[in-house]
This record gives sequence, C-alpha cells and structure tokens, in this order.
Amino acid sequence: MKVAVDLNKCQDHGQCVYAAPELFALDDDGRLSLRARAADVYTADVDEANAEELYEAAEVCPLQAITVHG
Repeated sequence: MKVAVDLNKCQDHGQCVYAAPELFALDDDGRLSLRARAADVYTADVDEANAEELYEAAEVCPLQAITVHG
C-alpha cells in the first residue's frame, strides 16, 4: 500500500502523528515527516501491518492532505 502526503495542503497540525506515530512524526522545526522528504508531495510504501493506523491518520487530517492507495 502507498501513502501520499500533499505538503502544499499540510499545515503541520500533527493529528496524523497521534493517530500513527510509527509512520508520521514532526521534525525539530515542527514540520511533518514521513521518514522521507520531497518537494511538494511525497509518497511512501507502507506495510500492510500499519494499514489501520494509516487510514486513521488520513481520516483525522483536518486538511485531507493524506491519501492512501491500495
């Protein structure tokens, strides 16, 4: 499964960090990190074992910046 985070939409509220702390974090500057970085949108492969947390993180994002694919 893949996750995509639109960094143009993300405003670093951190709700995804609480929902899926193994997948998301805030860096020292308070910016969202998915253990990888890219310019505007980043994608990552996520283990199926983390599916429930990932879907919860996408659901609680106030700006709907997280999309889960498959």
